[in-house]
Amino acid sequence: MAGSSLLASQVSAQKQISETSKENTSANASPGRRKLGKLEVSSIGLGVQNMSRTYQTTIPSRPEMHKIIRTAFDRGVTLFDAAEAYGPFEVERILGEALVGIRNKVVIETKFGWNIDQKTGQRLPGLNSRPEHIKEVVEGMLKRLRTDRIDLLYQHRVDPSVPIEDVAGAIKDLIKEGKVLHYGLSEPGPQTVRRAHAVHPVTAIQNEYSLIWRGPETVILPLCEELGIGFVPWSPLGVGFLTGAIDANTRFAPGDIRGAESRFSSDNLPNNLTIVELVKSWATRKKATPAQVALAWLLAQKPWIVPIPGTTQMEHMLENIGAADVRFTADELTQFGTELARIEVKGERLPQMVLAFSNVEAPLKK
Repeated sequence: MAGSSLLASQVSAQKQISETSKENTSANASPGRRKLGKLEVSSIGLGVQNMSRTYQTTIPSRPEMHKIIRTAFDRGVTLFDAAEAYGPFEVERILGEALVGIRNKVVIETKFGWNIDQKTGQRLPGLNSRPEHIKEVVEGMLKRLRTDRIDLLYQHRVDPSVPIEDVAGAIKDLIKEGKVLHYGLSEPGPQTVRRAHAVHPVTAIQNEYSLIWRGPETVILPLCEELGIGFVPWSPLGVGFLTGAIDANTRFAPGDIRGAESRFSSDNLPNNLTIVELVKSWATRKKATPAQVALAWLLAQKPWIVPIPGTTQMEHMLENIGAADVRFTADELTQFGTELARIEVKGERLPQMVLAFSNVEAPLKK
């Protein structure tokens, strides 16, 4: 992103963090504990997706990324989220390096499913969840993450050419071998969830969910509640939107996927900023930051929701985990919901070519 508006918003955000959230980001701050299925984790995790390359296409300092991960652990974070597709491969390496010495005290979740050459890292067209490929992918993951098991392994997107029974069967084999402990799905169709769960219990579903995208509320969240599945919102801060770092004058750098999302187009952005104003007003009321309010709202929805905000900045990581200390009363949640219901978000959450991989149902097993 470019422009003086972004710089001004960043300066303002830094000032607000230091002035309003000292208690939330103190050395004693802890995000608490929650359960995804039977897996206990911190109530707020850390997404490490951009630690090899940011949205703005810059390359972060590797030692600084290690430091952020270790500091998050020191402050009580135990859930760390990666994927083979991030890099590809490089984010898993960064996380594995950072967790040396504390591996047994944390939960690592990572994801397979895109068609990536396991020797070269080259992205090939489409998806690949063939059982033999899954098992090859996991061997590479274990090496990159410097571990002997993956705590929670997600299918990153449902493969429309592989029955979910075959995918879940491969995961079940890996669980028997001790190489995987828990199984999850990301952006799946609901019937696929039921079919997968019948083969082996699904621990968590990871979908986009935030104040700017509430799609999971209609089908997926009720399904999770019915089946006892945890829910991990990715992009819980709306790719930075809900922090207040984006305004009507913001323009995105070449290669930044947000520039291809119609919800951030010049036509839709002014309307959608109404949500940011709502979050800012509540941040003032709660003596918190907009990011903390957005995350606290997610935590208040269900006790089995664990957001994984990602960042490459230490201060933002500390700010995010401080959201666990922000509480809504029942009356406040009702009032917030009433105000939120008046706002209609315009535009799609992702480019159409990416959206096509979400809410997919796996083919039936013959």
